[in-house]
Amino acid sequence: MTAKSYQDLVVWQKGIRLTVMVYQLSKAFPREETYGLTSQMRRCAVSIPSNIAEGAGRLNTPEYKQFLGVARGSNFELQTQLIVAKELGFGDASQIEVAESLSEEIGRMIFATIRALKEPLD
Repeated sequence: MTAKSYQDLVVWQKGIRLTVMVYQLSKAFPREETYGLTSQMRRCAVSIPSNIAEGAGRLNTPEYKQFLGVARGSNFELQTQLIVAKELGFGDASQIEVAESLSEEIGRMIFATIRALKEPLD
């Protein structure tokens, strides 16, 4: 890993951007969704960069890959929830499309990182 900090990782930076986007997007959801879809989407979104950061802090490659796998799973979950929000007419459709696109990019980056991690992190 050549980054000095997890904050230098582009995938983490994009994860933060996606999280902020989801928080802003979900503000427009119906009030009755506060403890439903809104809460679930926000938890998934924040889980993505959080798990990337935690994995980067681990001392061995298998643990790092495990946390990247959790981030990847949270990303897939968020993609599903964005589709549900769009189908229900919650939020701005164009903002959802931008979030979906960023989420797909992050997914590709996480997968590429997992595949590239063959060497120990020493």
